[in-house]
Amino acid sequence: MRTPAPCVLPTQPTSRASLLAAGLTRQMIETQVGSGHLVRLRRGVFLAASAWPSDQPGRHVLLAKAEQVVHPSAVLSHASAALVWSLPHPGFAPWDQSPPAVTLPALEGAKSRRGLVVHHIGVLPPGQVTRDGEGYAVTTVARTAVDLAAALSLPSSLVLLDAAGRLIIEQMVPKARRQDFGNPRLVQVVRGLLSDAARFRRSATLQPHIELSDPRRESAAESLSAGQFYLAGLPTPELQYPIRTSTGTYYPDFYWPEHHLIGECDGVVKYTDPATLVAEKVREDSLRALGNRFVRWLGREVMATPDAVVGRVSRALGM
Repeated sequence: MRTPAPCVLPTQPTSRASLLAAGLTRQMIETQVGSGHLVRLRRGVFLAASAWPSDQPGRHVLLAKAEQVVHPSAVLSHASAALVWSLPHPGFAPWDQSPPAVTLPALEGAKSRRGLVVHHIGVLPPGQVTRDGEGYAVTTVARTAVDLAAALSLPSSLVLLDAAGRLIIEQMVPKARRQDFGNPRLVQVVRGLLSDAARFRRSATLQPHIELSDPRRESAAESLSAGQFYLAGLPTPELQYPIRTSTGTYYPDFYWPEHHLIGECDGVVKYTDPATLVAEKVREDSLRALGNRFVRWLGREVMATPDAVVGRVSRALGM
């Protein structure tokens, strides 16, 4: 008696037609789904349960990829592309709490659709589409940031644009150094790519926001802070400005040289890790020895109570 061939289940989203072509029957497919060995991602698209991610971001992206099985012209975009590129969210809710999203070509009669998966309709030039490590079409970093920033106002839009700038520079140089993020030539290239992507968005505010973006900002909280300072009319600070001290050269988040004021946007880790606390104390003492003053705020403060942060910095500037 011939030993039955093992049932090989797909580790990537696969259509029912492809499973049937591979030798599975409809009954076998339903049996595998019923036993929990096969996951139905959407109607007509399946995945081996062993390949179903345990994390919500991974599941989000796979559900978007399942849509590409049914719509081969679809491109991962918006929140789904942000997860692919690990772009930060400007608010408290992560991208995976939004529905998976794809963009489809702007064909005659096509309309955007919201459901379990969001279908955007738009023009995607070849230069604004790339492939992820598994070969799935996804909007480029620049187009992804612009797509998301187009729906945002300052300072939230800077979170996407600044982070995209850093990623683009990291893609352009073999090993990005601190000075690369402030290199005028590289920054000009970044803004050019963002501007090219923005031409396909109907938003009057995008270009001014792109001009305000700066890859030197290292976190979403720094981008939000910079945007709030701009809206409040505060003097423009230097970013990552090198200050040489007796214990080394330091690069504050924000620096107003004429006021000898250093602005630091802190994360919680600075207050929970003893080694980091000691290093920060040495750093601050060395910078204060040069006559500098400090004003500090937490990242969560600038997200939840930005007016309080702006007021604190404004008072420190003597305004």
